[in-house]
Amino acid sequence: MVLWPFRLIADKLVKMIGGRAARHNAGGDEEEVEANEGRLFSFRFDRPVSCRSRFVDVPHVRQRFDWDCGLACVLMVLRTIGLEQYDIHDLEKLCRTTSIWTVDLAYLLHKFSVDFSFLTVTLGANPDYSAESYYREQLQDDIGRVDGLFEKALEAGISIQVCVSTSYQHVDCRSISAKDISWLILSGQCVAVALVNKIKLSQSWTKDAPVAECYMSNTDYMAGHYVVICGYDGDNGEFEIRDPASSRKYEKVSMKCLDEARKSYGTDEDILLVSLNGRECENLSPKL
Repeated sequence: MVLWPFRLIADKLVKMIGGRAARHNAGGDEEEVEANEGRLFSFRFDRPVSCRSRFVDVPHVRQRFDWDCGLACVLMVLRTIGLEQYDIHDLEKLCRTTSIWTVDLAYLLHKFSVDFSFLTVTLGANPDYSAESYYREQLQDDIGRVDGLFEKALEAGISIQVCVSTSYQHVDCRSISAKDISWLILSGQCVAVALVNKIKLSQSWTKDAPVAECYMSNTDYMAGHYVVICGYDGDNGEFEIRDPASSRKYEKVSMKCLDEARKSYGTDEDILLVSLNGRECENLSPKL
C-alpha cells in the first residue's frame, strides 16, 4: 500500500496511470519505478484528451436490498467489460457478507482479474465513525475483518493508494477531485465505482434528463451509497452515473455535487478506478 499524495492532474496522473511513478531517493534525485509502486493502472496512458464529453454505455443493475448497492455496481462494471454470465447472486456468494466496504468490492473485482486501482484517504476502518448512526450498529463487528483485508491487500495483489492532502516541496497535494475524475472519464480508459453520501444527492428533473443536484443538509448524517461514474458532459459540467437505487438508467450529477457527496465525512473518499483497456474479457473468470 502506498502513501500517495495526489498531485496536479496534468503533471502526475499521466505518469502514474502510465505505469511508472516518480519517487525521490535518499539523494533527492528522482528515479523511475515500475508499475506496482504508486501506479493507478498497468496500461499506458499517454494519449491526450481531445473531447469535451464522453459516455460509456454501462448496463443498469438495480440493487435488491438496502446493503447490496456496491455489489450491483460491481456487476454493472463486469457487464460493461463483457462478463455477462454472472448475476448478483454470484457476487453475494463470493462476497459472503452483508456489510459491504469498498475493500470488499476491491477483492471482488480482483477475483475476476479486473484491472483497477483503489484510492482512499484512510487505511482500514476508522474507529471514529462509531459515533455515526450509519456505522454504529456494525462497525465494532467489522473493524477486525476490514483491517485484515487492508493488511493482506498487497500480498493478495491488490494495489491501494492513499491520497493525502498535504504539501510536498512547495507543491500543494490533494485527494482526487471531481475535476480529476472528469479528466479520467474523458480519457475513455476507465469508469469508476464511488462511495458517496446519498444525503448529499437529491433527485430533481430537468427538461431532458434526471439530474442529481447537491444540497447541504442541516445535519451531517451519513448514508453510504455506491454509484458508477460512467460519463462526463464538459459543456454542462455534469457526470453521468448509474445509481443502483434508481429506477432510471440515466442519472446526471454536477461536478460540485459529486465532490460534496464523495468528500462527505464517512466516505473516506473511496473510489475504484476500473480500466476498460486491454482485457480479453471473455477469458476472465473469478478466482475462487
